[in-house]
Amino acid sequence: MSRTYFGTDGIRGRVGQSPITPDFVMRLAHAVGRVLKREQGEGAAKPKVLIGKDTRISGYMLESAMESGFNSAGVDVVLLGPIPTPAVAYLTVAQRANLGVVISASHNPFEDNGIKFFSALGAKLPDAWEHAVEAALQEEPQWAASADLGKSKRLDDAAGRYIEFCKSTFDKSLSLKGLKIVVDGAHGAAYHIAPKVFHELGADVVAIGCAPDGLNINKGVGATHPQALVEAVREHRADVGIALDGDADRLQVVDAAGRLYNGDELLYLLALDRRALGQAVPGVVGTLMTNMAVELAFKRLGIEMVRAKVGDRYVLEQLEQRGWLLGGEGSGHLLALDKHTTGDGLVSALQVLQAAVRAGTTIAAMLADVTLFPQTLLNVKLKPNQQGWQSNVALQEGVAAAQAELGDQGRVLIRPSGTEPLLRVMVECADDAQSRAVAKRLADLV
Repeated sequence: MSRTYFGTDGIRGRVGQSPITPDFVMRLAHAVGRVLKREQGEGAAKPKVLIGKDTRISGYMLESAMESGFNSAGVDVVLLGPIPTPAVAYLTVAQRANLGVVISASHNPFEDNGIKFFSALGAKLPDAWEHAVEAALQEEPQWAASADLGKSKRLDDAAGRYIEFCKSTFDKSLSLKGLKIVVDGAHGAAYHIAPKVFHELGADVVAIGCAPDGLNINKGVGATHPQALVEAVREHRADVGIALDGDADRLQVVDAAGRLYNGDELLYLLALDRRALGQAVPGVVGTLMTNMAVELAFKRLGIEMVRAKVGDRYVLEQLEQRGWLLGGEGSGHLLALDKHTTGDGLVSALQVLQAAVRAGTTIAAMLADVTLFPQTLLNVKLKPNQQGWQSNVALQEGVAAAQAELGDQGRVLIRPSGTEPLLRVMVECADDAQSRAVAKRLADLV
């Protein structure tokens, strides 16, 4: 069953255009409230919902609309204010709420916004729940009677509670004393939280991207624009730099030399640290785009790596199915399920720093055995008569020949874009020139 509004990570779009309008968001909250009440059954207490947001100017408008929609369905609301997405997941569990709501468009520019939800257990909700909400959106509203309306209040110390949670995931026998760390908050949801977390663990902190004005989220800073972090680390002669994205569930790391580490490398580092502690790491989950050099490095350690579809939601699904703890994407979404129920940029950063401090060495030294393969990615526009590309014999033969040429030291991935009539042709191997040549050959076949 297809969904009209929900995508792979909630509902997202341009503010002022359907569906990111105040009237729709109010109807959405009303529909979600009714689904919650049906799940609880007759005679149950009013459901409680937590609402957090990032720093976009549109968050005020959408928060008000969502609050009204929930109240009108007889649902109580707790407002958290600007706070990271993973903080909402944590506080939903800690507050014993029925649902957590995040108003954010993550790494997108300020003109966009979105809505995503967490269950009472702090996890993403299944497709069946989203289908139930979309069905409720088609029904006529059923306004609660005056005596049954929901109430709203604000959790004034939400940020402080989350700061303490983040610190609790860092080994209590270790500290960050002696380290100078540049922290880039992307002018987003962690602007008032991230610097405090690292400072309270002992680091000398230099904050950038921590002055939001409602319009500058992700603008030239943060995990999607790491050059600002690289320059700040060099300018301040820092030991390490940490960049988050607008809702702080994504992470990029820079070392003292200005070297940028992506999520694939950081996932390997986390697994290496667990192994050094004597913990079992039966396997990890990457994605279709995880660099093959990292997969081969895991193989050398005797750790199985499974590839999920692109998207942290699919990484989480694979981890839960297999009972594993570690997974992630090259973009910097990392999952450590023994620390949090969802991807958390701050918690992931602490795990990375903890690993280096515990080993008494640098991130570069810990990753000395991993040299990422060059990846060539070409986007090929499809013509209307090319939608059946999967059955194209010439392309199939070309892919088989390319894979035979690369052997077990390279790979080919061809996948369609989810939003445009494009085929994405990706080739990776140790030789950059070979990677580019093979990718061009396959693109020409299309």
